[in-house]
Amino acid sequence: MFKLLKQPFPVEDSLGRHTRRAAIIGVFVSLFLLVFQPFGISDWQTGNKLIKLLGFGWVTFIITAFNFIIWPYCFPKQFSDANWTVGREILLVMINVLLIAIANRLYLEWLTGEERSIVGWGNMILITFLIAVFPVTGAIVYSYISQLKKYSRLAAELPIHTTDAKTKSLPIAETPHLQANGNEASITLIAENEKDTIQLLASDLLYIESSDNYSTIVYLKKEANGQTYPTKPLIRSSLSRLEGQINQPHIVRCHRSYIVNLDHVERITGNAQGYKLHLLGGQFQVPVARKYNDTLVAELKAL
Repeated sequence: MFKLLKQPFPVEDSLGRHTRRAAIIGVFVSLFLLVFQPFGISDWQTGNKLIKLLGFGWVTFIITAFNFIIWPYCFPKQFSDANWTVGREILLVMINVLLIAIANRLYLEWLTGEERSIVGWGNMILITFLIAVFPVTGAIVYSYISQLKKYSRLAAELPIHTTDAKTKSLPIAETPHLQANGNEASITLIAENEKDTIQLLASDLLYIESSDNYSTIVYLKKEANGQTYPTKPLIRSSLSRLEGQINQPHIVRCHRSYIVNLDHVERITGNAQGYKLHLLGGQFQVPVARKYNDTLVAELKAL
């Protein structure tokens, strides 16, 4: 069980999906209270009871939207793909449930205007927790298993072609990273200060990773003895800026934090978070965000 809690879980980074998720939970709470009227609400005699009960849904929507939008924005590293797990997802959702219970209890006390409301704090929070813990855990574990099976299966179906096998059959003008005159194409990456630059052959680039306002350029550097090794210089620039400076086939955006050279992809695996691209004998693993799945798969199949 503890091993399962440490497994990677997909991080949702779409504002629209978070908003819809909060809206669905808010509607569910409103309907639940309207239909079942627990916590003594069925005995509550008040005017405009329907509107007041719908208010619980609005409170739920606000709390949920705050938890799933504001916290990831404030603590991006904690909510990154590298750190997010099944256990953290369960913990976040349960904290959200408890905060909803507390906020709705405060709302109920404000509605009744009584120091001692129709339901006690302890009972409301305890019952809410007990009602939520099992379905929440079950839903997250089910989602994890479903995503894991899906991406493991799809990754196994993706073809991988080596660069040598591809380029031998192509004319020079159509060979990846080669110009029409047969010379290898180069890339010049310019920092935001317009002074610092990194120049390299397109075929040597492995991937680019961004972090805050900086980007790490991971590429193969040739030594005097002819051997190559990966180097990782840092440049002050956003990933979007660097993406605009690259106009080479098979070098594509695959994640909000990564650009990858597909010609160096040796293996593809999948977990619950999506595809993982393995480069340089497995030394490097580059994640693929779900929004880039279709375009990346199309590029891989075209190699």
